[in-house]
Amino acid sequence: MFHSNAVSIDTLIMRIVDIMLCFPSFFLILTVVALLPASIYNIMIVIGLTSWMGTTRFVRAEFLSLREQDFVAAAKALGLSNFRIIFRHIMPNAIAPVLVSATIGIASAILTEAGLSFLGFGVPPPHATWGNILSNGKNFIFDAPWLTFIPGIAILIVVLSFNLFGEGLRDVMNPKLRERH
Repeated sequence: MFHSNAVSIDTLIMRIVDIMLCFPSFFLILTVVALLPASIYNIMIVIGLTSWMGTTRFVRAEFLSLREQDFVAAAKALGLSNFRIIFRHIMPNAIAPVLVSATIGIASAILTEAGLSFLGFGVPPPHATWGNILSNGKNFIFDAPWLTFIPGIAILIVVLSFNLFGEGLRDVMNPKLRERH
């Protein structure tokens, strides 16, 4: 009974993910943002609602590959419950790649917000965002290039920092690397 319910829930979630992935997320975000009033909260909600699909597929792939490993078969042979196998054996091995994916997702969300604000679909102008600053500075790029270069470099540094942080987390939390030291 549990297995058939898990399979049907998995199938349902994956079909929803497949449907959402059919639409280019940036255009979906633009469409929703054009319909909603411009605010930082609406932007965060829309980016969050359109960026979970990749992480979901990644988490599922990690769990499916770890489920077939020898240590899971050994835990089943010892009579451990599915709950204990998932939280004691599969989760510690799956968390590092998921955290890397999440940090890359944060970097992607920063770039998406900056792009939306640069195009005029993001946070309204009284609020300072990197996209708004870039958009305002583009008219003065030849007279005052620092108005665009500094926020552009700030975006680059923050996005690169999140990506490197994720890679560092992967290296620190990878059980295979921990056993070697």
